[in-house]
Amino acid sequence: MAFETMVSEPEGASSRQLVECVPNFSEGQRPDVMDAIQSAAAEVAGARVLDRHADAVHNRMVLTIAGTPGPVAEAVFRATARAATLINLDTHRGVHPRIGATDVIPFVPLGATSMQVCMELAVRVGRRIAAELDIPVYLYGEAARREGRRRLPDIRRGEYEHLKSALPRDPRLAPDFGPTHVGTAGATAVGARRPLIAYNVTLATSDLGVAKAIARGIRESNGGLPAVQARGFRTADPKIVQVSMNLLDTRRTPMSLVFERIRTDAAQRGVAVLESELVGLVPSEALVDVARQALQFGRLDAEAVLETRLLEQALE
Repeated sequence: MAFETMVSEPEGASSRQLVECVPNFSEGQRPDVMDAIQSAAAEVAGARVLDRHADAVHNRMVLTIAGTPGPVAEAVFRATARAATLINLDTHRGVHPRIGATDVIPFVPLGATSMQVCMELAVRVGRRIAAELDIPVYLYGEAARREGRRRLPDIRRGEYEHLKSALPRDPRLAPDFGPTHVGTAGATAVGARRPLIAYNVTLATSDLGVAKAIARGIRESNGGLPAVQARGFRTADPKIVQVSMNLLDTRRTPMSLVFERIRTDAAQRGVAVLESELVGLVPSEALVDVARQALQFGRLDAEAVLETRLLEQALE
């Protein structure tokens, strides 16, 4: 089954439907494996692989794929199938939490595309992964069918190792689709969400405790900044650690506010901030927010960006 005609145009839509998908794969060290997974996605007409980000310490690769719904869904499925044959979770090691070779598949609406389209994509792609690849699938985000599975950290708790041992005997872990056991490709979380920004800030210290303490202080679940998820990690450089974040809604907490909070918290501990890093791509509105504050614009939004206007014209 291919996905080219899977999703119909939403009623009243005024422009061409576009979706983004940002699948995360548990491989960031073997270039040949990463190339093979990317190639599987890139071979689908109508879906574009816009970006690839990999980190050897996290042992993780993130692809950014965009296009019309059917081709994007097909591209992601093919990449997932390829990853299942090339990645063995029994031997995988990395600092980033994971439950599967293809760890997470989020569908994100772009432009006039509705969230409902992405929720439908998540369900259908999840069903196909379970049926054709025999991989347990958990629906999350806006596609979640259980409230306790809306957040990825809840699904990933204990990671692959816990899931492998507990899934056959714990009905609370039963997937939304697929078997109640995991093979070496693990399980996959498939969902729908708004655009988020994967954002890292590196610190000039070897003390992982500093990064973890700052992460605890800024993440929303600990009473910190709204719509911010954060963890502390080591990097490839033993003298540098990082605060790794998902910014779920930069309208509530802009990137500039997050950065200044981290810089202040680090300075209080006698540590300097080295730089920021994006994982994948960022919506123009988030960067416009930073420019608005830094340059004290009275009014500035993404419509003032040349490329935004060009894209709007191309989609009409």
